[in-house]
Amino acid sequence: MLVLLPPSETKWAGPARGRPVALDRLSFPALTEAREQVLDALVAVSARPDATAVLGTSEGLADVVAANTTLRHRPAAPAAAVYRGVLYDALDLPSLPAAAARRVLVVSALWGALHPRDRVPGYRLSMGTDLPGPGPLAAFWRRHLTGVLQEPGVVVDCRSAAYAAAWTPDAATAARTAAVRVLSGGQVVSHAAKHTRGLVARHLLTRPGRPPRSVAALAGAVGEAFDVELLAPARPGTPWTLQVQAPTTGA
Repeated sequence: MLVLLPPSETKWAGPARGRPVALDRLSFPALTEAREQVLDALVAVSARPDATAVLGTSEGLADVVAANTTLRHRPAAPAAAVYRGVLYDALDLPSLPAAAARRVLVVSALWGALHPRDRVPGYRLSMGTDLPGPGPLAAFWRRHLTGVLQEPGVVVDCRSAAYAAAWTPDAATAARTAAVRVLSGGQVVSHAAKHTRGLVARHLLTRPGRPPRSVAALAGAVGEAFDVELLAPARPGTPWTLQVQAPTTGA
């Protein structure tokens, strides 16, 4: 089983001391050249007067964007500690057993794909950015991640739409992939969706017994803790959908 996550908008900048990111030591070394290209482009853009406009952030985040210029030199930390926010608060990556954390993969606008143990600095860059040089990042990473992300087991896709566009499974992988869609009161929700996806991922990664080996078994496992419905693929060769009801407040 593999759990795919989006990154978080909220990130820890990193420790005051320590070694900087070493691109050649990150997971998926085949992505090193692509990471170099995006990193160089981000550093250059972040030094421009119009950096916030290019990166699609508010002027209030100008200091955060400017910090991108130090990415090659700033001390790095495990991705499990860098990514924060609603989904990651619910998942609590740092507390996962090592074997469970190895089943997690974060799809990133800057790094392409990371495991929680990979050491990176905090940064500001979203997958929806059209970055001068690489271009639209979802299309850029789709070219590089295709063929790199391979998982023989069930895939639990907790990514948001922008990050889902950066890697789409082939037909064989789609047959054992389920995208998690969260509803509340019959409506698709956003904030609650992040929280619920984090809870779903944690449940799957910490429940006793073997990981699910089929999409049907996956739905059964999620159903141990949530109200869930498994929806068949909308088209041949596309993933299944796990429709999960967000827990009510206080539940």
